[in-house]
Amino acid sequence: MKYPIEGSCQCGQITYKLHEAPKMVIACHCTECQKLSTAPFSVTAMVPADTIEFSGELKEWSRSSDSGNTSSGKFCPNCGNRVYHYNPDDPSTLKLKLKPVNMADDNVFAPTAHIWVSEKLSWFDIPEGAKVFDKQP
Repeated sequence: MKYPIEGSCQCGQITYKLHEAPKMVIACHCTECQKLSTAPFSVTAMVPADTIEFSGELKEWSRSSDSGNTSSGKFCPNCGNRVYHYNPDDPSTLKLKLKPVNMADDNVFAPTAHIWVSEKLSWFDIPEGAKVFDKQP
């Protein structure tokens, strides 16, 4: 894989350069992520904040999470794409939501763990061999 990896929101107003592979990629099946992604789960790439550069104007939205932490989300004010989440008490790790498209090798963004499977939609089958957690690990 050649770095940096570049990606953008749907309208292109937000762009990023990721300078190294994510530390972990998870698929979250919680109902909040189902709402966010309008899909059975949301894919999140955990990246150190100092390994990614963003360009463009971001807006922010926050909510409380089941852990008691605050989950803040940055998004594009034009197209609405969620760009990343983070915990304001620990901004050293970003939870990247945007994935580049049309990559020659997109395996760097393949989920290796599925979390909150206690809220998983019944018709989705988790791939064999993936780590599985009922809630937040």
